[in-house]
Amino acid sequence: MNTNTEQNRKIAETLRSLSLEPSFQTVASPVKRNRRLALSSVLLALGVSAIAVAFFWPDIAPHFKAVLESQPEIMTPPGMAQTGDEPKAASSRAAPGTGSPIPSANSLRSASAPEITGSGFVVAPRIVTVFSKYEGEIASIDVHIGDLVEAGQVIVRIDDVSADFSLEQAKADSDAAKLVLEGKILALKQADSSLQRNAALSAKSAVSIQTVEEAQTARDTASNAVDQARQSYARAQLGVKIAQEHVDALTVRAPISGTVTRLDAHIGGRVLARVDSIKENESLLTITDTKSVVIDADVAETNIGELRPGLRGEAVLDGFPDKPFAIEIQQLWPVASAEKGTITLRLALLNPPGGTMPNMAARIRISTIPAQQPGDTPR
Repeated sequence: MNTNTEQNRKIAETLRSLSLEPSFQTVASPVKRNRRLALSSVLLALGVSAIAVAFFWPDIAPHFKAVLESQPEIMTPPGMAQTGDEPKAASSRAAPGTGSPIPSANSLRSASAPEITGSGFVVAPRIVTVFSKYEGEIASIDVHIGDLVEAGQVIVRIDDVSADFSLEQAKADSDAAKLVLEGKILALKQADSSLQRNAALSAKSAVSIQTVEEAQTARDTASNAVDQARQSYARAQLGVKIAQEHVDALTVRAPISGTVTRLDAHIGGRVLARVDSIKENESLLTITDTKSVVIDADVAETNIGELRPGLRGEAVLDGFPDKPFAIEIQQLWPVASAEKGTITLRLALLNPPGGTMPNMAARIRISTIPAQQPGDTPR
């Protein structure tokens, strides 16, 4: 209380010092004196108000703020949407004769044609790494990286002298087995003739039954020898085929049509047999079918309910940013990625730009509305 009294006393003294006393040396008219007094009163009131606000503002401010916050909000007129400080027109209006709002064109577009985006890479499903089936030394290489090859085209030739020797040995064994078989067949013919002759003489009682039985035994023995000779000859022919296949395999041919995308072979190098090659760099070369490429792209797995084969969209390659082209979902991967929370889509490329290569980065967007085919009823 003492502090407030002292402050009030100081305020009163200050106000008295600010008051305008009439001059004893100047005699003013009553009108002017009244105006001066009124002006002095106004200035005195304003000064008192300013000083009071300055001293008592900490106590008044919370009450003033509470009064402002208790004021009712400004009502927004119907048909207007308030966003921020300025009201904006609502995005929809009521349909004539109904109370339902008519959605705007933008809302219709976003509701009827949602898009799913993702990214991935161009992939070549048909890619073959070529190995040598047998060990040998590379004699010649008939292709280079980037060459187009056809299926069955000779690409590498390998030399193996032992394979040639094995083939010659197999052919010789086959010829010998053939000669043995022919001899056994001749012996069988003789034994068969002897049996028939003795059987005829026995019918005339010219020879004994024992002689006929001996002829029959000789004939059966010759027939058995022919069968054995035939088996030996068949094994010899199989040996020739194996040796020939070994020699033929030394001439490596393209298993598929495509482009040579990797070449590890070099003339004079020693290659191992396929069963002994356990590393990728021990291969001869790699052929990729670049004409039948697809895109494997990842999208968020939360969109899986909207995805199905047949949906179409658009893709853009980082290498050709100004050449978008159409794509179509071929397959959804059967498993999702736990690490990335994505599902992989395999997409067919519809008229991609020339020069599209495997491993190119791609950005995709898929429309969840099926593409309308010719002859379909317009939606």
